[in-house]
Amino acid sequence: MAESERDAPRLRPAPLLFEPAEAVGDPEHFFDLESMEDPGALLDRATELTVAFRAAADRSVEFQATAAAQLADPRRFDRLSAEAIGERAQWTEAYAQKMIEFGRDLLRARPAGG
Repeated sequence: MAESERDAPRLRPAPLLFEPAEAVGDPEHFFDLESMEDPGALLDRATELTVAFRAAADRSVEFQATAAAQLADPRRFDRLSAEAIGERAQWTEAYAQKMIEFGRDLLRARPAGG
């Protein structure tokens, strides 16, 4: 198992959809922060981006947990074990189990029809 993980290509991060395509090709470009000269404006904009990325990361984790719970649902004929979900998401089995439980909590809290 460890041998195939080493040989498998690494997944690349998803592209940031609101970055212009030509800017993504420039490794020094990051939301035009590198061109800002005013340190106060730079701090403000970098802080805005940090808050936005944290919110996006938190939301993504919730979607991961929901998907994990759905994949582990015992009512599914093709359900996956916590171990299989962990392998797929590059988590430990213990973390996968926690994410499954978190996802179940999120699904229970979801309003009907939502």
